[in-house]
Amino acid sequence: MKSLDIHKSEYLKQFENQVYGRNLFRTQEEERLDAPNEECGIFGLYSDEDLDTFSLSQFGLFALQHRGQEACGISVLKDGKITNMKDEGLVLDVYKDIQHPETFMGNSAIGHTRYTTAGDKKKYNFQPFFAKNEYDQIILSIAHNGNLTNAKELKTELEAEGVVFRATSDSEVILRLIQKNLDLGLRGAIKATMEKIEGAYSVVGMTRNKFFAFRDFNGIRPLVLGAINENSYVVASESVALDAVGAQYVRDILPGEIIYTNENEPGKLNSYMMDEAKGKQRICSFEYIYFARPDSTLENINVYEIREKSGEKIWDQAPVEADLVIGVPDSGVPAAIGFSKASGIPFRPVLIKNRYIGRSFIVPTQEMRERVVNLKLNPIISEMKDKRVVIIDDSIVRGTTSKRLVKILKDAGVKEIHFRSVSPPIIAPCYLGIDTPSKDDLISANMTTEELKNYLGVDSLEFLSIDNLKEILGSSNHCFGCFTEEYPVGKGEEAVLFN
Repeated sequence: MKSLDIHKSEYLKQFENQVYGRNLFRTQEEERLDAPNEECGIFGLYSDEDLDTFSLSQFGLFALQHRGQEACGISVLKDGKITNMKDEGLVLDVYKDIQHPETFMGNSAIGHTRYTTAGDKKKYNFQPFFAKNEYDQIILSIAHNGNLTNAKELKTELEAEGVVFRATSDSEVILRLIQKNLDLGLRGAIKATMEKIEGAYSVVGMTRNKFFAFRDFNGIRPLVLGAINENSYVVASESVALDAVGAQYVRDILPGEIIYTNENEPGKLNSYMMDEAKGKQRICSFEYIYFARPDSTLENINVYEIREKSGEKIWDQAPVEADLVIGVPDSGVPAAIGFSKASGIPFRPVLIKNRYIGRSFIVPTQEMRERVVNLKLNPIISEMKDKRVVIIDDSIVRGTTSKRLVKILKDAGVKEIHFRSVSPPIIAPCYLGIDTPSKDDLISANMTTEELKNYLGVDSLEFLSIDNLKEILGSSNHCFGCFTEEYPVGKGEEAVLFN
């Protein structure tokens, strides 16, 4: 058997040149229905000299592809002119369709890879968003990750003042507020915007001569800062995007912090704290459990290490006699390795991935859609037959994917199945930038653990406790809203933000 350190190395290395896929048992439709879906990935690059912003933004956004697969877009600044491009599809597909890459080379770029959290899926909601002047020139462009809880109210106010909205996304509210206040200067405009908006937001943006980024007062959505050299900076949702462009991680942008450049001091990055007393660290705990790529570092905490520790901790919490530990690729593997280390039960990567399969198939029947899963992942039956197996997964949301996974293992001849979720039971939706099902559709909000065990048809079922999760993370300074129904900020209206 390979050592677990070799498994870890092989597991992490694969994501350098292929997209990270969290739970490969889910069909594309189930990713919408049976998962807390990713919010978005944002990327920004600034230098006082010309760079290959076309290639660097492509590399950075590809590293963030797991955060959104619906659409991709970039804005590039060159010689005081902003050029924007966005389209439906994966990052590499969108970039492949750009006819003249030289058009997107300059000294600054921002990019976005999208999953819908607010607003519909029309092209006018793709990001980056931009604002134009009376000469039809782009003067401001932003990319936003998160969700505003008072967007509908602010949109109504702005419309009463004559502001025209062209999309149905809460992100456009941020754009229009900054645009409205630009006469205060860039920093003043962002400050006025942050004083109005509520909820979760990490934002990167540019004007025709400045670059900026800012983060909400609770730091709910991640945002990291890196440097390529002393005059070239990168901002991104995760540190893996810094790695992809050869930037060194500097630090996380602080809750309530604005960073920006000044046209009079090219190459210098300035920082302004809105209100240090108001700023609190409440980053989403589910970033560590599920959303972030495992080789990312957020708030100086390595994601892989958290996931491995979660496997160790759930062994301490709920030990069981078994012959084999398996993890659901990709996100369940580090926890399975941790469980194996703590228990001494062998870990085997017996769910084999097809690395060449596309994201989706056009299949008209449910029966055929089920078969897509077996094209993505195929179990090695000889390794599991007549064995007592512990299956480690990151979470259970609606339960439909977990139930089918159990069936696949039973069909493979597994003797006993012990299911371990390395997140606490998800009992509440997220209103802060993650697309979760309604409470009625969250199976742990409607069943006891014993009832869910029987529904799945497993021999035992355990969830990581909230106390153990806090211990692994090293503090209670996170958002645990989906586990506790207690949020760092008011959830706002539950209705659709825009009709």
